Amino acid sequence: MTRLHCINLALSLFGLIALWAILSALKADPDVLPSPIAVLQVTRDLAMSGELGTQITATLQRVVIAFTLAMVLGSALGIALGRMPALDRFFGPWVTVFLNLPALVIIVLCYLWIGLNEVAAIAAVTLNKLAQVTVTLRDGARAADKSIDEMAQSFRMPAMTRLRHILLPQLAPYFAIAARNGLAMIWKIVLVVEFLGRSTGVGFKIHLHFQNFQTAHVLAYALSFVALMLAIEILVIQKWERAAERWRHA
Repeated sequence: MTRLHCINLALSLFGLIALWAILSALKADPDVLPSPIAVLQVTRDLAMSGELGTQITATLQRVVIAFTLAMVLGSALGIALGRMPALDRFFGPWVTVFLNLPALVIIVLCYLWIGLNEVAAIAAVTLNKLAQVTVTLRDGARAADKSIDEMAQSFRMPAMTRLRHILLPQLAPYFAIAARNGLAMIWKIVLVVEFLGRSTGVGFKIHLHFQNFQTAHVLAYALSFVALMLAIEILVIQKWERAAERWRHA
């Protein structure tokens, strides 16, 4: 990240916090909209007690597992559908159905069918993201340069070599898009899953403090995890995205 980018990011976040502070002062009701300082104090207390780290770790574990499963399975399905039109014609409607099923419905059904356990929670999050990854990689596989693939076949290049050196580099930008969109969606769905049926995690704590009308605690947990996801976006996803585009200029 360039210095100018860092400055713009800092100014943008400062402007958002300043707007929050102004709205909080105008509302003058800490039970409805606590000030940034009040939320910071709650966040500090939660961090010092160890509770914040424990709950963020539980949520992050679910995010990592569901994200990995969705990316691996969705990428394999997407590439297969994009490379085999007959397969896509048969399974395409299935993908559309899952793409349009509301997240809440999938979560509730997983809890009903599997039970209120960790397997159901991970399955619900993975299924909610799987179709989107599949569609993104299917579009990437369709857009791949067929002339390069035909040339590789004419030279009798092994299938795994073609996959590694020809197809996957062309799909790298689509992997990056799927990862960015997936990360943004998955952690939100994980919070809903925890809100509805888990006894640990940021979503569970938000549910608990929502019931007690503790707005500052809700914001402390939510914004702490948002900050973590923002750091991952900047330090990991954006770098991955830039690296994925390099093949175009090679």
